[in-house]
Amino acid sequence: MQQDMAGRVALVTGAGNGIGKETAKQMAARGAVVGVNDLKEEFVSATVQEITDAGGQAFDVVQNMSTREGVVAAVQRAHQHKGRLDIMVNNAAWVRYQAIPDIMPETVDRMVDIGFKSVIWGLQAAVDVMDPEEGGVIVNVASTAALRSAMNSVVYSGIKAGVLGITRAAAAELGARHIRVNAVCPSAVPTEGTQRNRNAERDANRVARTPLGRLGTVTDIARGICFLASDEAGFITGQALVVDGGITFTNI
Repeated sequence: MQQDMAGRVALVTGAGNGIGKETAKQMAARGAVVGVNDLKEEFVSATVQEITDAGGQAFDVVQNMSTREGVVAAVQRAHQHKGRLDIMVNNAAWVRYQAIPDIMPETVDRMVDIGFKSVIWGLQAAVDVMDPEEGGVIVNVASTAALRSAMNSVVYSGIKAGVLGITRAAAAELGARHIRVNAVCPSAVPTEGTQRNRNAERDANRVARTPLGRLGTVTDIARGICFLASDEAGFITGQALVVDGGITFTNI
């Protein structure tokens, strides 16, 4: 893999497993020094170990992304590690799917704190430490649920649609500071976090409706994130890259 991120420092939130973990691994393979964030220390340690065993550079950032204080502390830790922060990936989330009558305040509060507010606090904290001349890159992980929603996803779809709004507004505001802001919209991919909402019948139905004829993987999504974070996307900002095998905007 090309070393096009050599010398850069990245922070990936929610990198203890799933899309975040694979993104951290791919960025490290491309030469970045990667701050691995998660709430659970054992998940962080495992990801850092995998990266270093493969010859990459990573460091632990154990913080709770549900509070502004936690987000700011995570960004400060990443910045202090090498004295810079070049890439911020806002990936942390906590997800529950519920029918409208079953939605509870505590569920909404936790999902909004981790999946929506943390994106705002992540932007704010990253901008504060990114070099005013060199700028940086921020990639927010949204979802195809922001574009075409499924059953029982009122809260989740609303949050992810909000992430797209944040992305566009931040791109407009931060362009003058040489900071690009984009989003990735994954379709449902098999991860530890999505396992509870998947079954064989649902997966088979999704595959049948996907033009490319398979489910996406965390590798597919991480590649999209890494592309937007790379210089290859140097004139791309305010965009939502849909990585879904074609299922969202086709009807087969």
